[in-house]
Amino acid sequence: MFLAPVFGYLGDRYDRKLIMIAGLIVWIVTTLGSSFVKKTHFWILVLTRALVGTGEASYSTIAPTIIGDLFTGTKRTLMISFFYIFIPVGSGLGYILGATIANATGDWRWALRFNPALGVLGLLLLVFLIPNPPRGASDNQSGATMESTSYIEDIKYLLKNRSFVWSSLGVTAMAFVTGALAFWTPTFLSRAQVKQGLREPCNEEPCNPLDSYIFGAITVVTGIVGVFLGTFISKQLRDRVPNADPLICAVGMLSSSPCFFLAIILAANSIPATYTFIAIGETLLSLNWAILADILLYVVVPTRRATAEALQIMVCHLLGDAGSPYLIGAISDALLEYKPKSPSWDFHRLEYSILLCPFIGVLGGLFFLITSLYIKEDRKAAELLASGQGRQAPEPQGDLLNTNQDLG
Repeated sequence: MFLAPVFGYLGDRYDRKLIMIAGLIVWIVTTLGSSFVKKTHFWILVLTRALVGTGEASYSTIAPTIIGDLFTGTKRTLMISFFYIFIPVGSGLGYILGATIANATGDWRWALRFNPALGVLGLLLLVFLIPNPPRGASDNQSGATMESTSYIEDIKYLLKNRSFVWSSLGVTAMAFVTGALAFWTPTFLSRAQVKQGLREPCNEEPCNPLDSYIFGAITVVTGIVGVFLGTFISKQLRDRVPNADPLICAVGMLSSSPCFFLAIILAANSIPATYTFIAIGETLLSLNWAILADILLYVVVPTRRATAEALQIMVCHLLGDAGSPYLIGAISDALLEYKPKSPSWDFHRLEYSILLCPFIGVLGGLFFLITSLYIKEDRKAAELLASGQGRQAPEPQGDLLNTNQDLG
């Protein structure tokens, strides 16, 4: 999270493919290594998991900018949707495969040993199949003819870009909701079933992997449907409604919030109703994934996109999904002061805590509505700069890692 700005800086100036390869190697090695750490060396586990984040920061920051330079228009939106669809798909499969592997082997570490195999496959595809286009190639402007400014100038530019700022706040609210729900929903559903007398209280994990399987399957299916539905709606409206994209994101956030609210309050009496509203809410929330990435790509000039991705990632993790599970848990624990611990109160205090999520979702929807006021102007400004009509000038020559130049 905190290293994302570093990779953003590097991604706007050096060989992006090489940076992604290095980051993926770090991810593979540290993920596998963390599975062999003993209980007596917990600090090493924390360190290796932090290094996993370092690897993730490299390609999550840079990969969308490469896609942005390979495609344009509606085709870019479609390719971005294919890329971002694996956020909910990967998250959902993580619940399913993680629970399956842990139960089959009796050791959660084997789930960490399975992941690097997928990483190696991704590394081979990255090395041999992924192209390395010049910055701004799809905007009819080669990276060798655009200016690479100082990092401070890049930050100032982004902070003055109102569409970027407000959409980033919207992404942060979205990350808060998804992070909290992903972490606490299986536990919440388990406690709801205990309250209804459908199962005995469980104090030792894993309590019931079925909750993880169902929630994971819902996340996968709704993620696929939501991402493609959002992309389709965007393609249909974008030419007629210039600010359609942030409006779609606003509708997704604002309409998902009452669904999550109903899912939470109905859990005490009906688990099927809760699953139903979770599925509807996640579908509506997933409308936004690909559209948000596309917004960033077309309101920010090519030579600052990696920095923009990095800042957005850092903010949405720092204020969103990195802290929201802890905050929900802290509120739930604080409510213990008001009643003695019991299965019923364990359910209700977590219920009251998770109710924060729908209200954060409404706040995120308002951020996207504000974005819609500025999106047309900021997109036009970025297009003018990318076409050479703005104040952009050549990128400095002689970068040792920059392969966008003809060394011959």
